[in-house]
Amino acid sequence: MDSNTEVLEGWRSGLCGWDALVERYSRLVWSVPRSFHLSHADAADVYQCTWLCLAEHLTRIRKPEHLARWLVRTATRQSITVLRTRGREVLLDLWEPESTAPTPDEVALTNERQRRLWAALTTLNERCQRLLRIAAHSPELSYAQVADALGMKVGSVGSTRSRCLAELRRKLEDWR
Repeated sequence: MDSNTEVLEGWRSGLCGWDALVERYSRLVWSVPRSFHLSHADAADVYQCTWLCLAEHLTRIRKPEHLARWLVRTATRQSITVLRTRGREVLLDLWEPESTAPTPDEVALTNERQRRLWAALTTLNERCQRLLRIAAHSPELSYAQVADALGMKVGSVGSTRSRCLAELRRKLEDWR
């Protein structure tokens, strides 16, 4: 089965289509909660909730060609819900040997760089933010998969990404 339509119809008629959907979009769905910097456990919860929502709403999907976009939006909503309910917790690994732990100066420098990067990213338009998050957290995705997830033309993914990265670099240089 190739197209989303065939896979969805196969699943609805009792054929094995679910595994094909999960295999096709697993990395994309997983990349969304990771782009929100959720813990592994929280990202796994979002991942599972996204697939559960799809199972619950599968019969209502009218445009199978937009399934990737639907999955990204659902995972995004789930991730935001997790952030709101659990907040940004920083868990300390008490089993980590002290010798490998970064120094306070290293932590402060890293945190400042990350703060600047994320602050600059949030000043970009939503399309650039989503594109760069997917590119950062799922570099193995093809341009076709990224285009499908973002509702873009395949031919515009590379040039749009280049423009977004250039804009991000300019903003970071302005903040120095």
